[in-house]
Amino acid sequence: MKEYINGLCDRIEKIDESVQAFLPEVGRRERLLNEAAELERRYLDVEKKPSLYGTLVGIKDIFRVNGFQTKAGSQLPAELFEGTEALCVSKLRQAGALVVGKTVTTEFAYFEPGPTRNPHNLKHTPGGSSSGSAAAVAAGLCSVALGTQTIGSVIRPAAFCGIVGFKPSYERISREGVLEFSRTVDHVGIFSPNISEIRKTAAVICNTWNNKETKLQLGDGKEELPVLAVPEGPYLEQMPPDTLVYFEQQLAHLANEGYVIKRVQAMPNIAKINLRHRRLIAAEMANAHQDWFARYGSLYRQRTTDLIIFGQGISEMELAELRKTCIELRHTLQEIMEQNEIDLWVSPSALGEAPVGIKATGDPIMNLPWTQAGLPCLNIPAGKGKIGMPLGLQFCAGFMQDEQLLDWAVKLETVIKKY
Repeated sequence: MKEYINGLCDRIEKIDESVQAFLPEVGRRERLLNEAAELERRYLDVEKKPSLYGTLVGIKDIFRVNGFQTKAGSQLPAELFEGTEALCVSKLRQAGALVVGKTVTTEFAYFEPGPTRNPHNLKHTPGGSSSGSAAAVAAGLCSVALGTQTIGSVIRPAAFCGIVGFKPSYERISREGVLEFSRTVDHVGIFSPNISEIRKTAAVICNTWNNKETKLQLGDGKEELPVLAVPEGPYLEQMPPDTLVYFEQQLAHLANEGYVIKRVQAMPNIAKINLRHRRLIAAEMANAHQDWFARYGSLYRQRTTDLIIFGQGISEMELAELRKTCIELRHTLQEIMEQNEIDLWVSPSALGEAPVGIKATGDPIMNLPWTQAGLPCLNIPAGKGKIGMPLGLQFCAGFMQDEQLLDWAVKLETVIKKY
């Protein structure tokens, strides 16, 4: 493992000066070598090694991690955020993973970006808010990274960086020890280059995970493919025409591989869904930051300040009603799935390729309703667009059908790579 650690640290020293996925750390190599040596001493018996033995992980800097400060991409004093290590991080360590370091996040996981750049082209954003986590995996600086999604902060950067991103069902991964943005829609998510690593990691940190594969077989022994649904209507009409053309090409490829694709009218009220999500997260952000903002308001950057001030104007009565609409949307989408006998929603993961520049992180509008509903979602890389940057397909399953989603994703990943 010593050679492996040294090779990774060499790569970080060579590449991360330009990508800037990780927060700087003095003595990273020595720390990792010591932790790896301790891991080897603890598990001398090969057969007793835990499932993530030696897996190198990056952790978004809104998770508390023992031995690291938490700054959340902000200028606020780090001591404000001290506390017990995030439960999901502790689970990773217990399963044999080694923490490479903290990854860059936008300020408090909202829209004010850090310095991270897209490894595919340094002139482009990696997406956000889990900017560093997505970029670190895409650059080969770790094999797994944790992020969070409150609108589209796992699926969108995964798409922009050409990697797999998984946002599980709401509360499937504990948020204990993670700085709060919007408690009603915050999700912990996972980045990795492939579905296999996502499944291994999910089995460790997702609550009540069922490791038994749930693939169905037809009478002739072939695997039964999930029925896919395209959410027709105003939701898809948010897409630029060129991205829609590419999306239709991907659908044609899937149909050619035997997937049944149904066109289903859904979310005719997407404008209202988008508006209430913004109001919900603003109100909950204002509540979460009430004390800090009162004391350190001048240290917040402009877009974060604007969201908090906006949220302060939303009443507790309205907030209670906004929270209810999340469950209502979930039930509505589930009913459509049942009535039309569909297994997975499929849609573009983002409006298009990663935009040029790092002063903004791109629009998360294609991820918003699925996050609001708390459904499990997955980005699978799906080739590159006109300017040579990655694109992705977003697959969403029914609530708490995370295992089934990842089981189906194994073949979907293989099929999509063919084209």
